Amino acid sequence: MIKSKIIRRSSAPKLLCWPGGLLWVALVFLGNQAAMASTGHDDIVSLRRLTQEQYRQTIADIFGDDIEISARLEPDPRREGLIAIGTAQASVSASGFEQYDAAARQIAEQVTDLAHRELLIGCKPVNTQAADDRCARTFFSRAGRFLYRRALNEAELERFVGIARKGAKVGKDFYWGLSLSLSAMLETAPFLFRVERATWQGDGYRLDDYSTASRISFLIWNAPPDEVLLSAAENGSLRTDNGLHREIDRLLASPRYEKGVRAFFNDMLALDDLLALQKDPTIYPRYSAKLASDAREQTLRTIVDTLLRRDQDYRAVFTTRHTFFSRALGFLYSEPVTSPSGWEARELAAGDPRAGILAQPAFLMAHSHPGRSSPTLRGKALRELILCQSVPAPPPNVDFALVQNVSDPNFATARQRLTAHNTEPMCVACHKLMDPLGLPLESFDGAAGMRMTENGAEIDLSGSLHNQSFIGAAGLGATLAKDGAAASCLINRLYSYGAGRAPEQQDSERIDAIYEQYAERGFNLTKLLRTIALSREFYSPPPVEISADQVAIQQGDKS
Repeated sequence: MIKSKIIRRSSAPKLLCWPGGLLWVALVFLGNQAAMASTGHDDIVSLRRLTQEQYRQTIADIFGDDIEISARLEPDPRREGLIAIGTAQASVSASGFEQYDAAARQIAEQVTDLAHRELLIGCKPVNTQAADDRCARTFFSRAGRFLYRRALNEAELERFVGIARKGAKVGKDFYWGLSLSLSAMLETAPFLFRVERATWQGDGYRLDDYSTASRISFLIWNAPPDEVLLSAAENGSLRTDNGLHREIDRLLASPRYEKGVRAFFNDMLALDDLLALQKDPTIYPRYSAKLASDAREQTLRTIVDTLLRRDQDYRAVFTTRHTFFSRALGFLYSEPVTSPSGWEARELAAGDPRAGILAQPAFLMAHSHPGRSSPTLRGKALRELILCQSVPAPPPNVDFALVQNVSDPNFATARQRLTAHNTEPMCVACHKLMDPLGLPLESFDGAAGMRMTENGAEIDLSGSLHNQSFIGAAGLGATLAKDGAAASCLINRLYSYGAGRAPEQQDSERIDAIYEQYAERGFNLTKLLRTIALSREFYSPPPVEISADQVAIQQGDKS
């Protein structure tokens, strides 16, 4: 947290009205001032703010699933195609500090309440109306190790025990003081940010043991290290090939691996965008927020089923006919769903054009306009999300009136409207990249409903990719499955997701080697993840520039 933000927060009336509010501000400020200096900050190579999901998962892992977090958290920024990269460039805004403050208090109050304290605190004070340094030290030694993803040093431990001591004296309640101190810990940078440090290890800089443990755990589980992995970091076994192999194989064999896969593809495919998606109800009366949410879940279930349970080639996600229906999706697909749980596995018929994840409602609805489909948006998404290619933004003075007029009798279909629009020289180059991939999906409207005509005219579903022609969504999926760019993009995204940065020139040789191994192993996701995680180069971060906000987080803003 940035010092100037804490100073502003200290003048907030609601904080001053809270018992001990001024004391809390002073203690949080002092904690943050010293937190990043605990082991020196010259060796910090990366600061990655926890995503909302990682924040919630961390609290659930440490304190239990029944700890509620109703407070809103700082939005996750997306950069270069991934939230995982965006959080490496993010700090905490003034409003974000307010949100983390509310969440921290809510969590701390629950952890120390009558329903949880006996299980979660791990000790009992001699007198509940007074400070007990021994019990506070026991709690923060254990909880702090998981919250900071490393052991607390003596200065940090004494700091939080001291906050609890002062709080207990002010409130005449040991648990109130403990809650005060825990909420302060939950607002420090070492918790809110994944702090990666590097040390010299003979032949070059490598992430230190705790940073290595966190990078492995968040890559595979999208969650902080567990007790076993933290112990491996502490005893130095992650520095050995056998120790690293053992821990990576253990994480990949865990049921939690499925959550990690879901988190990665949710980020790669920007599926969270569906949660805020809106459609014109007069044009698409069947559309609802529930349908969008179920569409997101369908795609994630399909991916997990294809790549983990069936252990298939990654490229099979573009052609698979095995999927899952909820009742809302069954209505869209005109397939009855009778399961009490609301989800049923289905195998689409051989001639069904909706094979593969790109013909599923999640992709089709997300990359359309509120009142119409969009071959251009769909083609752009395919280029950027699936093929890792960049498509320039349109010039500011482009006239889209012709494309947007779906009622013009002279241009009945999207293909006809785009053909006329692309006579403008400034539009041709980019549309050649996007439209041939999006037009084959025109058998689906903006809410993923099937159609074969538009305004009474038959829809032409022909398309092309890298000089390969195909017809319709099934043809698009089959072409992508044969094209090396989609498989290569997965490596790029997975490496970036784990490292928190886009691959640089010095990474290219290693990524090429990973691709060769990936191809030899049948484009298997689990084997690819294992290859990346076992690569020592993956833990050798290149020199990076840390932003002004991140410097402020490390050193304290002097303004």
